[in-house]
Amino acid sequence: MDKNIKDFFSGKGILVIGGTGTIGSEIVNQLLICNPRVIRIFTNSENELWETQLRFDQYSEKLRFLLGDIRDYDRVLKAMEDIDIIFNAAAIKHVHISEYNPMEAITVNLIGLSNIIEAAINKKVRKIIQISTDKAVSPTTVMGATKMIGEKLCLSRYFSKGTHDIAISCVRFGNVLGSRGSIIPLIKEQLRRSNEIFLTSKEMRRFFMSISEAVELVLKAAMVSINGEIFVLKMPTVQIKDLMEVIVEEYCPTIGKNPQDIKIIETKPKPGEKFDEELVSEIEQKNCFENEDMLVIIPSFDFDENDIEQKIAKIGKPLSEESYGLISTKNATPLTKSEIKKILKYLKFI
Repeated sequence: MDKNIKDFFSGKGILVIGGTGTIGSEIVNQLLICNPRVIRIFTNSENELWETQLRFDQYSEKLRFLLGDIRDYDRVLKAMEDIDIIFNAAAIKHVHISEYNPMEAITVNLIGLSNIIEAAINKKVRKIIQISTDKAVSPTTVMGATKMIGEKLCLSRYFSKGTHDIAISCVRFGNVLGSRGSIIPLIKEQLRRSNEIFLTSKEMRRFFMSISEAVELVLKAAMVSINGEIFVLKMPTVQIKDLMEVIVEEYCPTIGKNPQDIKIIETKPKPGEKFDEELVSEIEQKNCFENEDMLVIIPSFDFDENDIEQKIAKIGKPLSEESYGLISTKNATPLTKSEIKKILKYLKFI
C-alpha cells in the first residue's frame, strides 16, 4: 500500500457503513494496515456482523461492530460520534431486486444516504466517500436511477453544507469480479447445477474491476478528494460471452464436467438492462480529468476558479483523446479470451 495512504488514515476515526459486504469488509481489511484510531463497522445484518467479528477477531481493539439501519437517523447519528471519515457501501444493489422492490431501493439508496449526510454534517465529520456505480450514468433501471440521484444528493451538499468544512465525493464502480451476487459466482453455480448457463446477448459488454482495485480506488479517492468529485477507475471491457466461455473451459474440468457439454442459452433482456455501459456521461466529459489510473469528474456547478485549479493540480490533466475510448464499452476494445483467462487465474477465480 502507498505510504501516503497509510499516513492519511493513521490515527483517524473511520465509519464503514455496509462494512460486512464484499467491498465494505475489504475496505476494513485494507484500512487496518493504516493504523487508524478506530474503525466502526455498521450493518443491518446481525448474522453478517457476527461473521465479520469472527473474521477480524485479532483486531478487536481497533474495531467496533454496530447493528443498525441507515434509514434510522438517530442510530446513524450515534454511530458518527468522533468520526473523521465515512465510507458508505450500504445499498440495494441488485438491478432485478430493485425493479420489483422500488420503494426499498429508494428508501435505502436515497433516504438512508440523506440520513448519512445530515448526520455527518451534524457530527462535523471531515469526509464522506459514497460508493456509486456505472449504472448511474444514463440510468435505465430503478437501481441506476437511485444511484444517479444519490450522486446528485452528495454533490448538492457542496453548496448547502453551511459553515462546516465537509468534503463529500463519490466513487463509480464497474462490475466487481467475485463480489457477492456478481456474474462469476452465478456462472459457477449454474454449472454445478446443470449443463446450461444463460446469457442475455452475445453483444453484451461490461466494465470489470477486482475487489482489491475497487478498494484501492476508494482509499485513494478519500485521500485526494477536495469536495464534489466523482472518481472512476480506468477499467478494461469484457465481452460477457467471452468471459462465460473462459469460465466454462477452465472451471468445468474441476467439477468433473466436459466443457463441450455446456450450452450457452441466450435469453431476453431483463427490464431496463443495457447491452453497453458508460463510465462518464456526455455532459460530464467537459469536466472530466485524469491521472494514470483514474478519471475524475469535477461538478459542473463548481464556479470557484481557484478551487477548480486546485483540484486539477491535485488530480492530473484534462481527459486525453485516447482516454475517450475508455468511457464506454461500446467504443472500448474488449479483452481477448487469453487476457481474460490470465486475469481470472491471477485473481484465483479459475
